[in-house]
Amino acid sequence: MAKILVTGGAGYIGSHTIIDLLGNGFEVISIDNFSHSSLIGLEAVGKITNKSVLNHNINLCDFAALENFFEHEKEIAGIIHFAAFKAVGESVEKPLMYYENNIVSLLNLLKCVDKFNIKHFVFSSSCSVYGNAQNLPVTEETPLAPSESPYATTKQMGEQILTDLSKISSVNIVLLRYFNPVGAHLSGLNGEVPIGKPNNLVPVITQTAAGLLPMMHVWGGDYDTRDGSCIRDYIHVMDIANAHTKSITYLIKNNTNKVFEIFNLGSGNGVSVIEAIHSFEKVSGLKLNYKISERRAGDVISIYADNSKAKELLAWKPIYTIDDMMLSAWQWQQYLQNLDSFVE
Repeated sequence: MAKILVTGGAGYIGSHTIIDLLGNGFEVISIDNFSHSSLIGLEAVGKITNKSVLNHNINLCDFAALENFFEHEKEIAGIIHFAAFKAVGESVEKPLMYYENNIVSLLNLLKCVDKFNIKHFVFSSSCSVYGNAQNLPVTEETPLAPSESPYATTKQMGEQILTDLSKISSVNIVLLRYFNPVGAHLSGLNGEVPIGKPNNLVPVITQTAAGLLPMMHVWGGDYDTRDGSCIRDYIHVMDIANAHTKSITYLIKNNTNKVFEIFNLGSGNGVSVIEAIHSFEKVSGLKLNYKISERRAGDVISIYADNSKAKELLAWKPIYTIDDMMLSAWQWQQYLQNLDSFVE
């Protein structure tokens, strides 16, 4: 039973990955300072798995605190690094905050990886590193275009840091470029908890349907796509979570070899914003109040993945459809509202 450190373990993808790791026999510890997350994610882990996960409330930008953690927490086999700020719009408005948090935290963590001889490292990257790709679907060999936001730039920089480190370090590394994680755990007990006003499409859809938002905007209706709205590759969060488990397993199994791999994690299918809205309306039986608005700064026009490499090397395959994603997200939204009512 290998011990895995998950940074950002209380977050959306982090908490779902912990559920998948525990279900596959790993021991898990978490670091999360709740700056962009809440206790709900880790509480859900306990409800779903009947296992408690110890979380350390540490800001990864505080090197002394992080170093102290590693001095006392022994036998960590690998790290899955999620902890980062991730809102595209906010990064455009506050670029320095994003560069400081996302890059300094990664550097501090890698200093500890080196000092404490951690063997395996999985990095949470993003399809945003591709920018406005010229050819679709994108493969891991697709050249990285100029980023469209400071958030995306931090992911490009993080990948470059890890690429350079791999040339002189014995640590084995996997970079996971995932596309648009959506949906919730099928139990209905865990999902995305936006802090403040949501920025990502699916929470905006579900909160609009629930009456928490008066209406939603489709940012841009005049793009060169089949219906004028942006196209994304939506992937269920539990499919993404399982890919992290398979990645850390892949690194451990290949422990005697030097490993540096990049994998796209997407469904392989592009879905437009309008098509996602129609899927939600179908599975929920509700009509959404939305309007087409001006384009939003930082948005890529169209992107979806070629996921064949992950299928081949990781034996990973996404299993959930866009309808599954929307239905699970709606069930989670209803659970959240009942939880809020109970608390009140």
